[in-house]
Amino acid sequence: MFPNYVWDIETTDKVIYLTFDDGPTPEITSWTLHQLKKHNAKATFFCIGNNIKKYPEIFQSIIEEGHAIGNHTHNHVKGWTTKTKDYIENVLEAQNIIEAKTKTNLFRPPYGQISPKQGKKLIALDYKIIMWDVLSFDWDNTISNDECYTNVISKAKNGSIIVFHDSVKASERMQHTLPKILEYFSARGYSFQSL
Repeated sequence: MFPNYVWDIETTDKVIYLTFDDGPTPEITSWTLHQLKKHNAKATFFCIGNNIKKYPEIFQSIIEEGHAIGNHTHNHVKGWTTKTKDYIENVLEAQNIIEAKTKTNLFRPPYGQISPKQGKKLIALDYKIIMWDVLSFDWDNTISNDECYTNVISKAKNGSIIVFHDSVKASERMQHTLPKILEYFSARGYSFQSL
């Protein structure tokens, strides 16, 4: 549907790409970093500019631990209900905060909502739009912890991009699922890399 967006990485290697949206968040991001470190796993954190502004020391620790950073807008705006001009400005506001510490051209639209016009403008600005092929549904409080886990292991394959959230809303399901995912795939010879 959107051929210029990245949904997964074509590979025969046993590699999985974990991504975390919505941070940095004091209640959960540091815990997430600790879990990744235990398994020598690298990930990509799609950060909200406003959260980076509030928690610069947590943002710095993501960078220092060797993970990749992506832009997730400044205020977690919905692409389908935001004018293109306002949407791009919101992305650039977050980019200014990110680029004070590190470089990135990775972008993920909040809620997966982005209009074709917004996408074209961001690609013209040299952004790589990263989507996913596996949703954990960790933010959905109508699913159980085990369903969250099953969502991931039943769908992930070589080169999968998996979405988690380092947010308070998703924390219960994510804290249940992430350690088990890291163990499950590590035991099967997979490595976890950043984008």
